[in-house]
Amino acid sequence: MRRIVRTFNISDVTPYINWLYFFHTWQMSGVYSEARSSLMEDAMKLLQESESRYKSHAIFCLYKAVSDGDDIIFEDRRIPFLRQQHRGNQSQPNICMSDFIKPAELGSEDYAGLFATTVDMGFVEDNSEDGYMGMLAQSLADRIAEATAELLHERVRKTHWGYAPNENLTPLELHRCAYQGIRPAVGYPSMPDLSINFIINDMIGMDSIGISLTENGMMIPHSSVSGLMLAHRDARYFDIGRIGYDQFADYCRRRGFSEEKMRKFLSANLEV
Repeated sequence: MRRIVRTFNISDVTPYINWLYFFHTWQMSGVYSEARSSLMEDAMKLLQESESRYKSHAIFCLYKAVSDGDDIIFEDRRIPFLRQQHRGNQSQPNICMSDFIKPAELGSEDYAGLFATTVDMGFVEDNSEDGYMGMLAQSLADRIAEATAELLHERVRKTHWGYAPNENLTPLELHRCAYQGIRPAVGYPSMPDLSINFIINDMIGMDSIGISLTENGMMIPHSSVSGLMLAHRDARYFDIGRIGYDQFADYCRRRGFSEEKMRKFLSANLEV
């Protein structure tokens, strides 16, 4: 296992911010107006003023890995995943994250990574007394955490893992996921189970970059991202969709949770 911990200046990650999602948060997607221009000006001013006060942080661990059914085994730790239920194209199979890792029965190992990123909590808290500035700081902090994940992933591909050393993509190409591999995040459509954060935390130590977990698996600070990094050329993002009882019962068994406990984490995905 290889473990990388990094701290970044706000200016390091600013070029990686996806402003499309920032404006979406403010319900200004596709709207070019004086209000949008003013919001962008305020955002850039806050970023510049924060340069000497706050940092973003990242941790990445690279493991030898194999797949076993719908699980991925990271050296000595197993993480279960859910299989896609509704396909956009009926000619394609229902996929699972484990499909992008070599099966154990092949007798050869593959690699997979786990990561987490966050922003100093003060970035939001120190601006919370003013309603507008509090909203601005929170929406920016969310983007900074995602931008830190984007920057980390780029360095992982080119250096820390090094499977794409000659990659040379623009920020727009990065936002379009033009790179090889994926970094699905916990809580997103392909990995909806927040309890996976408990496993990731045990494995990589999120506390080393200032992240703690609630009893529901949510991260504190709120502006944090955690997930998986895969390098397979055909790896792609997908939506698990709603799952039936058969897969739910199987997942409970593999996760080691009772059905009652698991329902708290997967209620939005259950058909029953």
